[in-house]
Amino acid sequence: MMRHISRIVTWLAWIALPLMAQTAQTSYVLDVPASNLSQVLSQYGLTLVQALNNEDSSYLVTAPSSIPSATLIAQVTANPAVSDFEVDGTIQEVEADPLSTVTPDTSIIQAMLTNITTQNYYGATVLGAYVNQPAAQQIELPAAQQAVSSNTAVIVGIIDTGVDPYHPALASSLVAGYDFTRNQAGIPSEWEDLDATSTSAFQYSSTVPVTSKTDPIILNQSTVVILDQSTVVILDGGGTTPSHFGHGTMVAGLVHLVAPQAMIMPLKAFLADGSSDTANVIRAIYYAADHGANVISMSFSSETESAGIHAAISYAKSKGIVCVSAAGNDGEQELVYPANQDGVVGVGSDNGGLQRSKFSNYGVDSVKMAAPGEGLLTTYPGSNYAGVWGTSFGTALVSGSAALLLQANPGVDPGTVRDALESSSPLGSSLGLGDGTLDVKLAVGAVTGGDN
Repeated sequence: MMRHISRIVTWLAWIALPLMAQTAQTSYVLDVPASNLSQVLSQYGLTLVQALNNEDSSYLVTAPSSIPSATLIAQVTANPAVSDFEVDGTIQEVEADPLSTVTPDTSIIQAMLTNITTQNYYGATVLGAYVNQPAAQQIELPAAQQAVSSNTAVIVGIIDTGVDPYHPALASSLVAGYDFTRNQAGIPSEWEDLDATSTSAFQYSSTVPVTSKTDPIILNQSTVVILDQSTVVILDGGGTTPSHFGHGTMVAGLVHLVAPQAMIMPLKAFLADGSSDTANVIRAIYYAADHGANVISMSFSSETESAGIHAAISYAKSKGIVCVSAAGNDGEQELVYPANQDGVVGVGSDNGGLQRSKFSNYGVDSVKMAAPGEGLLTTYPGSNYAGVWGTSFGTALVSGSAALLLQANPGVDPGTVRDALESSSPLGSSLGLGDGTLDVKLAVGAVTGGDN
């Protein structure tokens, strides 16, 4: 009897294998007018998953994985009604790139922590070293903020891993965004990406005064988190913190440092391992454009251009939005997207001393300007702070600067903002970092006609 049952199970498994192969699906991004959608789906055996924008022109679809992608793409793109058809590929935050050459240095952070004090920063109690860090002086931030008298509402959409909605420095500066990884509206919280032990550790850390946090711990290749000993002990007891947990909070902290009166719209398209897919990035760009963002900050890159992302950014630019993107951390002459797209401010990194950061890409069209990207101090989940390295974080400084320029002159057009940022403080061409490095005071003067 058992042998008979075994034969039946084997037979069923043999039948199931081809059925499983038939049901395996590959995801694609399809750009086609809504009036042609049904015909294209039917003709090529595609299944609609969801629309990616409100324009009824971009869609996430699937097709059986048994059909070679190259064959299907050639067939579908030959249809005159189709604008583009591409695999829903993986997009990485630049610090998640395995080729990244970033090396954090705890001594830089320890030097900033020699005087642990707090201060009021636009209504929030924050670490004084965060406000007064060397990079703020290098980009002439205090003088720039003094020159901006307007309190015009400006919204910065940050496409990243979410944010810590409870961080004291950020809590009052957040507006509702969207979590595309879970399809949830609201303020997408990075806490949801943690296991129970890590959540407990960072929740405990939230109760510890910031002045008691003096232990810089290297979290990954780009981040040094400043924690208290008790939190470290809890994490050592079995917590598993994803490699890029906190990335969105760190980016938001630098945007807020530069433009503290701007509002931040967190758009969670990335998982805590630093990965996303083309479709969620497209959705996030359209969402930002349709929900009032004035600036879009994009700390991610790909060596392969996506027509869907290109179209989404073109849509955002058509609505007068300033788009800023990281130029990459491979330390190479390497074109990356979307930084290479026309009208996107592509940001490389310098060390604040007019030298190119060793990790920054350079010498290509996707590097349009530089900003400090080494040893910056910013917010981290659990009421913590972290030191960060990478073009993601120079991108955050430039995104905040774009918001400040829009506050300084509410009527300024996006092209003028881009020009003011990219050429604010000229750089030698030999560095390969574009026309200039970030000087917010000079950029504000360029859009207001003020004294430079």
